[in-house]
Amino acid sequence: METLVVQTPSRQYPIYFGTGILENKEYFEQHIPGDKVLVVTNDVVGPLYLQRLKHTLESSNKLVFSLEVPNGEIHKNLTTLSQIYDKCMEARLDRKSTLVALGGGVIGDLAGFAAATFVRGVPFIQVPTTLLAVVDSAVGGKTGVNHPKGKNMIGAFYQPQAVVVDINTLHTLDDRQLAAGLAEVIKYGLIRDVAFLEWCEANIERLMKRDPEALRYAMYQSCKNKSDVVSADERESGIRAILNLGHTFGHAIEAGTGFSTWLHGEAVAAGMVMASEMSYRMGWLTKEDVGRVESILSRASLPIRPPPTMTLEKFMTFMSIDKKVESGKLKLVLLRGIGNAIVTGDFPMDVLQETILYFQKLVLSHPEQYEVPLASQSL
Repeated sequence: METLVVQTPSRQYPIYFGTGILENKEYFEQHIPGDKVLVVTNDVVGPLYLQRLKHTLESSNKLVFSLEVPNGEIHKNLTTLSQIYDKCMEARLDRKSTLVALGGGVIGDLAGFAAATFVRGVPFIQVPTTLLAVVDSAVGGKTGVNHPKGKNMIGAFYQPQAVVVDINTLHTLDDRQLAAGLAEVIKYGLIRDVAFLEWCEANIERLMKRDPEALRYAMYQSCKNKSDVVSADERESGIRAILNLGHTFGHAIEAGTGFSTWLHGEAVAAGMVMASEMSYRMGWLTKEDVGRVESILSRASLPIRPPPTMTLEKFMTFMSIDKKVESGKLKLVLLRGIGNAIVTGDFPMDVLQETILYFQKLVLSHPEQYEVPLASQSL
């Protein structure tokens, strides 16, 4: 078992990494101040792990309630959030009660935002069950829901009491979900850690085969990178925005496809390639650098092109309401070299549009090559 401590101005908390720790009460009870707990999960993860976690919490003499919500990004909305509030009221939770998020990024965002806002804030614990949630959404305190016009437009910064990572839960991930998580792993190498990127390039096959030691190292190193950034900028007023490499393009893809076709990591992967191509057009990357980005993502079985349905108009519409728009000006995360991400609004709009049109032309020439199945499984 390993522990990584995240230090932010609002809270210091541990990330526990281990096998079988879902069934060990010591990793939970010290972070639960009251006697009531609500576990929020979905109808895919619940049948796999809910009873185990409830038994662990009940062994600490906690009164445990649970709620299973529908699975998938399409349900990360105010309607589902209201269901969580209803359950909190029904269970008569108070400010010492604890919410536990058992699932992937969607569940963590939903339960975290519910915790941030119910009676103006209750403790919560993240128990991520997908690789993407472990290395990205469970760490750093971003919580929230989607609006029909944009992803994560309603939310709050709210840090958990702890993050409990039971590596055994990754065994139930399908290959597509695993690959989606690898997109965020690779991102850390691209934005700030070239040595880690080189390790990923050398070990991507081990990761795809779920080698336990390779996965453990990738998760720990990814969380360490994110922790370092979040500790320096908790509320994304500066450097933290580099964590969004590929996300402005990616969020547009997710919104433009109705949050039901592409997994988040898949959209981010295509978005990172688009950001790399734009960085090349700005004179900051070489064409070989762009090829390097495409290569590692392709080896991870991730898409490197946006879907054929994403037109220039669609991209510009959804990017115009991105959270990184300030005073009407869009900011993007681009690369001034591999391992050196920057946040900038200082780019010609025609370079952005030319980049989008370049990819649109590529995919329209062979649309069948870029079809992605429905994102029905979002553990």
